[in-house]
Amino acid sequence: MFWQASPGAGGAIWSPDGKNIVFVSAVYPDCKDDACNKQRDEELKKSKVKAKIFTRLFYRHWNAFTEFKRSHLFVVSADTTVDAVHSEPSQPETNVTALSSHVSQAQPAENAPAPRDLTPGDHDVPPFNLGGQDMYAISPDGQEVAYTSNIDEVEATSTNNEIFIVPMAGPAAAGKKTSTSPGSDSTPLYSPDGKYIAWRSQARAGFEADKWRLLLYDRASAKTIDLTNSFDRSVGSFSWQMPPPDSGLPPAVWLTAEDQGQSPMLPASLPADPPLPVLKTPNDIRNRGGDRPTVHADNLTISGHTMFYSNSSALAPEEIWRWTMDAAQPKQLTHFNDALLSQIDMSAPESFWFKGANNGDVQGFMIKPPGFDPAKKYPLKFLIHGGPQGAWGNSWTYRWSAELFAANGYVVVMINFHGSTGYGQKFCDSISGDWGGKPYVDLMKGLDYVEKTYPFIDKNREAALGASYGGYMTNWILGHTDRFKCIVSHDGIFNTESGYGTSEELWFPEWEFKGPPWKNRDLYRKFSPHLFAEKFKTPTLVVHGQLDYRLDVSEGFQLFTTLQRLKIPSKMLYFPDEGHWVLQPQNSRLWYKTVNDWVDQWCSK
Repeated sequence: MFWQASPGAGGAIWSPDGKNIVFVSAVYPDCKDDACNKQRDEELKKSKVKAKIFTRLFYRHWNAFTEFKRSHLFVVSADTTVDAVHSEPSQPETNVTALSSHVSQAQPAENAPAPRDLTPGDHDVPPFNLGGQDMYAISPDGQEVAYTSNIDEVEATSTNNEIFIVPMAGPAAAGKKTSTSPGSDSTPLYSPDGKYIAWRSQARAGFEADKWRLLLYDRASAKTIDLTNSFDRSVGSFSWQMPPPDSGLPPAVWLTAEDQGQSPMLPASLPADPPLPVLKTPNDIRNRGGDRPTVHADNLTISGHTMFYSNSSALAPEEIWRWTMDAAQPKQLTHFNDALLSQIDMSAPESFWFKGANNGDVQGFMIKPPGFDPAKKYPLKFLIHGGPQGAWGNSWTYRWSAELFAANGYVVVMINFHGSTGYGQKFCDSISGDWGGKPYVDLMKGLDYVEKTYPFIDKNREAALGASYGGYMTNWILGHTDRFKCIVSHDGIFNTESGYGTSEELWFPEWEFKGPPWKNRDLYRKFSPHLFAEKFKTPTLVVHGQLDYRLDVSEGFQLFTTLQRLKIPSKMLYFPDEGHWVLQPQNSRLWYKTVNDWVDQWCSK
């Protein structure tokens, strides 16, 4: 490492002027230097006392305890390292991975200044996130940094991330807040000419699935406008496009937006034009994205009139594509998986629509098994997505892969019930306060539809499988129907009241159930699966991880205990070293085998 610091460093980005590097490091907020950080780490490591004392909420998050540290942004001069960083490649390198590789081989320059903490204090910069676009950026002139942080007093009940600006040079100073939304503001990105900062923003506090808008902040006037006011989809990743200097045109923004299982790339207009003039309805989205074979675009990067992006589908993981904007079609640049994929028989998802709750239009996807024969009868795996504001789509995943579930001779059906994303914000909002209502009706009507429409489905051999909210819904199904031969419940809430008390992100249940249990106990109990246990009949596999701190492992234990006491055939797969997802390869392999074996036990014949 170029900085021999005890906390370590990650997320490095170059300043556009090439003079500095900004990176993230986890430190003790009350430590004034790295020697203090190192001493505290050593004391904790050597101590025979492993007890922890908490004085506030958010003492643990997702799969780890906070250990009293905070992530901070640091800046270090590029002159801190010797020329080894610059002398390696013969051609320019802009890739962050390449940068990290070169930096790791460099040595500290003699008498070089230590990295400087840009964001001191008892707050995380950036906050915890589950991947995606960077949550901090450097201005084109290299003079300031825009970053994301949540400074609310009780983080456990807040989604109020804000955008701050801090000078790159000079003494440490508190960041200047530029955002005003009570919801989350995140992922700032400067325009290439330095006139604007764009970021994603949510209007409502405490709601993680609110519509992601694209806001534009004019640095000169300090005014902010919403570029997506009339656009009823959430903005995903985005990137700036700088027109030729002599064109007289303002910069443009390209973005991705989830829509009915796809994620096309779309242009946004700046203030010189009406906001998003061609993107006001879902049909406009599909028509605009339909002239390019985009399935699930992400990670946009633009240079001139050329866009680079990642693209995936249910049939292939992400590869890098290039689209020259005056060309009719993009070009796939990387082919890392072609040879392997050519040996695998997979079926593309097939979309279907039906009338769900309140006679509304609801979409689903079907994947057929390899060697499909329409004259045969096939058992069915009925997958239920999490979130609950999530969606099944035509994209690649290593977890809950529909292709893998279909591979051993099953038809897979996935319903994007009320509450799913990519169908407008009103549809997304409709699940809050109604967890066991419209979504359950959609799922049952969707299953009725495919049984009636597709004669190759054997309705006597059906299994329901879900994780997170999908795990909750399988628990709900247990007490409301016995039409399935078996169930797989992974990381699902069983008791809504105990689920509240053991979760770390309290804003989540307080939004979904309209407050804490002591203020709205009737709603918690109305949709709590454990209160319907006397109706349980279906054989169930329970899966949970010890390190799942959003949906505590006690929920899985409660469900398994109940099933065993009711003498219902049941099994529990417990992972002491996994959190909300099963991420370790060996564990994932065991997970797929255990789940598929359980379904085969009840549905294969």
